[in-house]
Amino acid sequence: MSARKTIPVESMTAETKCGYCTNSICCTYISQEIDTPRAKVDFDFLLWQISHRDIKIYKDEGSWYLMAENACNHLQPGGRCGIYADRPQICRDYSNDFCEFDESAENGFELYFEGYQELLAYCKKRFKRWGQRPY
Repeated sequence: MSARKTIPVESMTAETKCGYCTNSICCTYISQEIDTPRAKVDFDFLLWQISHRDIKIYKDEGSWYLMAENACNHLQPGGRCGIYADRPQICRDYSNDFCEFDESAENGFELYFEGYQELLAYCKKRFKRWGQRPY
């Protein structure tokens, strides 16, 4: 499902961009920066986390993040915010200079793992002796 509408690029500005988005993708997940995984035990922990429903893991600009796909309770039909005037400060500070309207997030990240198998394959490639336990 695409978040794009066909619009003349010259008519879109940072102030009007959100009005062209049909899916409000930025309001359907939260990301939390996590410690950079370095050891096998760190990646094993990430495998446990990504085994849970609607969890993704990605690396962007050198930092690692855990993403929980879960829409905001205030997202209204049509994609508008139901508490816009009283929204939290983090929502007010959000910049749409780069957002999923411009490019899908997973295409913009250094690394992106949608599920257990993808992360496991990365672990096996990164650590030649991945299957040997204990760490």
